[in-house]
Amino acid sequence: MSASQTSADWDVLIAQDAIARRVHEIGERISADYAGQRPMLVTILKGGFIFLSDLMRAIRIPHEVDFLSVQHTGPWDRPDPDVRILHDLRSSVSGRHVLVVEGIVGTGATLKFVRDYLEIRSPKSLHFCCLLRKKVGDQAPIPMRYVGFEIPEEFVVGYGLDYLQRHRNLPFVARFHP
Repeated sequence: MSASQTSADWDVLIAQDAIARRVHEIGERISADYAGQRPMLVTILKGGFIFLSDLMRAIRIPHEVDFLSVQHTGPWDRPDPDVRILHDLRSSVSGRHVLVVEGIVGTGATLKFVRDYLEIRSPKSLHFCCLLRKKVGDQAPIPMRYVGFEIPEEFVVGYGLDYLQRHRNLPFVARFHP
């Protein structure tokens, strides 16, 4: 750990070995659910890339990977914040089985935007997977097919999630106290 990442800044919420076990379980379920198909896994940068990296290794069937990057230009707590695409997919999703892989879901506003954005491109199926889902009162109605862990409405870092671009490299998920 670097000086900027002292254990005084956080307390571990989900340990590295628990994450590894859960990612493996989700990978097994995805492999069974998509058997005989070639799903496209789409992650939302930057928070979902570590989860995607481990998850794709746990999936035992052929699949493809692509990336979206979105930016909120308005307050996060609005039901429909202003969101824009920074980096679009390189592959077509038309007629494909698409699984959106997200690191964390809070209000669901980002996934609602991504769902609407991808649905107009006519995927054969569109489902959602997240490592962490916060228990928040006002969530967009996005049905999650796979959820790693339910967590309280707290600020967390680690395993791809950051605070001011720091702490993504932590192998666990922790409550963060800036």
